[in-house]
Amino acid sequence: MAKVETLCADKRGITRFPGGWMSQSNVIDFQKHLSKENRSTKKSIGKAPIVDMTERRNEILESERRDVKRTILTEFVGACVVVPEKGLLKVSLYDISENGIAIDIDEEDGCFLENEEVAVRVYLNQQTYFPFVIKVNHVFQNNDEGTYRHGCSFVKGTVNDKALFHFVKFIETVSASLERDTGDIMVSNLNK
Repeated sequence: MAKVETLCADKRGITRFPGGWMSQSNVIDFQKHLSKENRSTKKSIGKAPIVDMTERRNEILESERRDVKRTILTEFVGACVVVPEKGLLKVSLYDISENGIAIDIDEEDGCFLENEEVAVRVYLNQQTYFPFVIKVNHVFQNNDEGTYRHGCSFVKGTVNDKALFHFVKFIETVSASLERDTGDIMVSNLNK
């Protein structure tokens, strides 16, 4: 095996290898290693889709916000629909937006018909509620959860539209910055 010599006097980092001199560099010239046929012909390969990572990240964040919003709606906000001549029926709020709301009703309670208008009460505590009216746009049976999901639009002019708009914005804004409590310890007495 031949001894590798480095020219120290020439500070360019030139090293002698068996068969010649080579410049030491962090750049590898791949062109020297390609065969002639690979260098001379460029093969057309199908174009790969370009993915905008910012857009993809925003989609993921929006999905997470929607999941948090659904958690708020199902666990924090209670809701009932008014069933004429029967009373109130508890429903789960699944989703909410500026234009409408999605509610779930247990299969054993039945479902509303498309185009039916329904009075809804969103309870903020045991006695205080915010009323509005919805129109059922579509209904589908969710066998996995044992519910009927109702996609509904808000009926404009039946309640304070401005208050409804701000309620939806409140849910959207709060859901963007919520955190989940993982079991923090509660203090029972400050004097101990």
